Amino acid sequence: MIDFNKLIDNYLHREFRPKKTGRYYPSEIAMCMRKLFYSYKFPRETEADLVKIFEAGNIMHDFVVDVLKSEKNSEVDLLKSEFPIKLNINNFIISGRVDDLLLLKASGKNVLVEVKSCRSLKYINEPLPHNLMQIQFYMFATQVHDGILLYIEKNTLQSKVFTIPYDELISVEALERFKALNKFLLESKVPEPEAKLDDRKKWMCVWCEYRDMCDKE
Repeated sequence: MIDFNKLIDNYLHREFRPKKTGRYYPSEIAMCMRKLFYSYKFPRETEADLVKIFEAGNIMHDFVVDVLKSEKNSEVDLLKSEFPIKLNINNFIISGRVDDLLLLKASGKNVLVEVKSCRSLKYINEPLPHNLMQIQFYMFATQVHDGILLYIEKNTLQSKVFTIPYDELISVEALERFKALNKFLLESKVPEPEAKLDDRKKWMCVWCEYRDMCDKE
């Protein structure tokens, strides 16, 4: 009998490339700082189950792109469905392709849309803090200062939309986090376990591939 799980794992497998200090990725901005530190100092391949979750998010993003490109939805104009971002900050670079970001023209203005798939919309009554920081950083990097966070429930395709005005203070905080990460790495100093110390971030520990190291620290 065909092992389709194995076929999916084979299809999704990518060559493992350890990250390098001094080159950081836009999507990392709101991750637990300790996990980020470990991911550079002690690189590990992403577990297959987590890769599948990421791929499910990519599939949802592609669905949203198809919805926005459709002639049936002529009130919006999809301008971009992928974003390369590159910033030179002092002695390091923030660079990478952002997969969950779209650029629309709606009501006569350009709008950044960050697409987030979720298991349930029940408890999402406001933008999640880590998503909010991400889109603020993206608005800073792209200089498009109108944003939307779009949450889509995987099982039902129901959605919630939050309009996000640009907040320079949050974008500055995001840049400071990259500077802090760079300093921790250069000094080989382990950061505090952010996710463990903040009730709003403890969910990050569930899928963290560095829980064993963090618990021993």
